[in-house]
Amino acid sequence: MTGTTYPVYGEITGPIVMIGFGSIGRGTLPLIERHFKFDKSRMVVIDPRDDADHTEIMAKHGVRHIKSHVTKDNYKELLKPLLTEGDGQGFCVNLSVDTGSVDLMKLCRKLDVLYIDTVVEPWLGFYFDKTMSNADRTNYALRETMRKEKAKNPGGATAVSTCGANPGMVSWFVKQALLNLANDLDVKFDEPDQHDREGWAKLMKKVGVKGIHIAERDTQLTKKPKPLNVFWNTWSVEGFISEGLQPAELGWGTHENWMPKNAKKHKKGCQAAIYLEQPGANTRVRTWCPTPGPQYGFLVTHNESISIADYFTVRDKDGEVAYRPTCHYAYHPANDAVLSLHEMFGNGGNAQPIHHVLDENELEDGIDELGVLLYGHAKNAYWYGSRLSLEETRRIAPYQNATGLQVTSAVLAGMVWALENPTAGIVEADEIDYKRCLEVQTPYLGPVEGHYTDWTPLDGRPGLFPEELDTKDPWQFKNILFR
Repeated sequence: MTGTTYPVYGEITGPIVMIGFGSIGRGTLPLIERHFKFDKSRMVVIDPRDDADHTEIMAKHGVRHIKSHVTKDNYKELLKPLLTEGDGQGFCVNLSVDTGSVDLMKLCRKLDVLYIDTVVEPWLGFYFDKTMSNADRTNYALRETMRKEKAKNPGGATAVSTCGANPGMVSWFVKQALLNLANDLDVKFDEPDQHDREGWAKLMKKVGVKGIHIAERDTQLTKKPKPLNVFWNTWSVEGFISEGLQPAELGWGTHENWMPKNAKKHKKGCQAAIYLEQPGANTRVRTWCPTPGPQYGFLVTHNESISIADYFTVRDKDGEVAYRPTCHYAYHPANDAVLSLHEMFGNGGNAQPIHHVLDENELEDGIDELGVLLYGHAKNAYWYGSRLSLEETRRIAPYQNATGLQVTSAVLAGMVWALENPTAGIVEADEIDYKRCLEVQTPYLGPVEGHYTDWTPLDGRPGLFPEELDTKDPWQFKNILFR
């Protein structure tokens, strides 16, 4: 996009500290440069790696690099001088793994520094701690730590929690998809504002949505075949393995009348979700995306599965749940990532020794089709989302593939909103202005489209073998889960 003039959304008057410079960090850097006014001499990247590719990008863009891990022991000593250097309000952009998001968020807010991340990330060791119960290893448990901090310290400097593509962008898609669906069904309504959670929940109930899949298909193909004993992915391998080995989790809807035998409820917190005693990246579900049509996805745990179900909960006068949609991720990653998962789980869940993120130069073509499938209503199912191609990504933004740009552009949108709303306290993507965020992000998303489908999880079933199905309600989780 040589010669393109980009909108400048505001000025970051203090230092910018980016934690992590993996595939998302390096893709976010040029978007920050394009869309904010700031002092380049006051931007620093903290990342323990010093491989030539990443250091060359940082040098090219003139940002300082501190080669260090951010740990539970050093984060205050390391970050405080950087975040408070000079005048103005700083911004911490946390795009790392194995860093305690809630602790970093608390520090930033204490220092009156804006903050954003893409996941409620724990400190190193959490994901693979065999001494912890599976309930304690869930994203539900991690989200509750953030909710407790929010309740304990309301207001103050804005900290946007879990604001990438998903979680993040998909919460904005849900609201736009719901409005589209309501209009197409001729439902009479007044659009709720961004602070009216109850109004949004009642609208979804009125429209008749039983559940939501975060339905994604990554068709990006590599130029060369994947070698044995290497984990390839189109985004953070460490992040994918970590969440893939957490228990499968989903927001649990009020229409469900069957529960898997290994499903567990949580005893504390918002009570909006359940988890299964099995890894999410080895749990298959039936879903639908525009390009492939019906497909299998992995029920990988994600924050949005819980936050969306929680946000759209309707309670009666006594506080009892009157309505809640089922919500979960249904992810078909790139073919090489699927093969990598098969190898890993075939080896007892032990990851390959070499991890590699496929960059835009190693991929041939393909798209990342990421959207939300609202199902169970009078029009059956409606998918709404981004169909961003690798070709389009190469044209409009450097240092990333299609998967990465869907994340980095959501980080940009969240940063814009935080800068424009600097005293909003701790917020999730569900709680912020979806229109403003999509206005900022949509130029980076390729075609953003809505598609209706007559497909249900019962199509073609049972086939040659008997199955236990619920034929009265196609959209029961019993029919969606591969058993």
